[in-house]
Amino acid sequence: MRIATWNINSLRLRLPRLADLVAALDPDVLCLQETKVEDALFPADAVRALGFPHIAHRGMKSYNGVAILSRRPITVLEGFPDWCGKGDCRHLAVRLETEGGPLALHDFYVPAGGDVPDPATNPKFAHKLAFIAQARDFFAAQPALSRTVIVGDLNIAPLETDVWSHRQLLDVVSHTPPETAGLTAWLETGFIDAVRHFVPAAEKHFTWWSYRNRDWRASDRGRRLDHVWATPDLIPALRDQITLKDARDWPQASDHVPVAVTFDT
Repeated sequence: MRIATWNINSLRLRLPRLADLVAALDPDVLCLQETKVEDALFPADAVRALGFPHIAHRGMKSYNGVAILSRRPITVLEGFPDWCGKGDCRHLAVRLETEGGPLALHDFYVPAGGDVPDPATNPKFAHKLAFIAQARDFFAAQPALSRTVIVGDLNIAPLETDVWSHRQLLDVVSHTPPETAGLTAWLETGFIDAVRHFVPAAEKHFTWWSYRNRDWRASDRGRRLDHVWATPDLIPALRDQITLKDARDWPQASDHVPVAVTFDT
């Protein structure tokens, strides 16, 4: 079973790119972030035509939004916090039916945090830190988790090799010490980094390249903002990961590329 995650940066604008993703990765489940579409306007028929009969989505006009598209039956899970009390459609969880039993799948879109890495002067950065702290506390308070996967645009590059220059990005939002420490603490509530299970921590690995880079591939000033985590009981089921770097060259490309992990389940 292949689970893919992608910050699509507007579902309706990039709906044709979903067909490209399906052709390239053939995912069983596709988790989207930053869909930017209200639930009433979600293009469900077009998604079903791509082979995903099971759809869950939580969206709002112009901003944020998450969706889970699945070839397998899913049931939306409830009982989660209204993260930071904002009601801004940054999380969706489902029970995913697999041959090995149900799996809990969480799709997150963590706040970007603005430009200034100071919570005292930048409310967006304060929101980001509060969001990851609340997520850490929530998962830390759960009974021992099993068969659980977290995916999404977590908007933080935690390792030195998750950015093109650790030294130059230490004071740039997405790689500052408060963010990387916060994300690591969340990961350590009971998960392993499934992509780094395959890609050594010493190796640079990116999933996002700014639109400001005229030749993004030549400069390669990327960051790894998109993640797949799994509970340790799923380690024997991990089979491969694909970071679809070529998607950054698609027409009307997102600045993020899809990331997929394959499980035996």
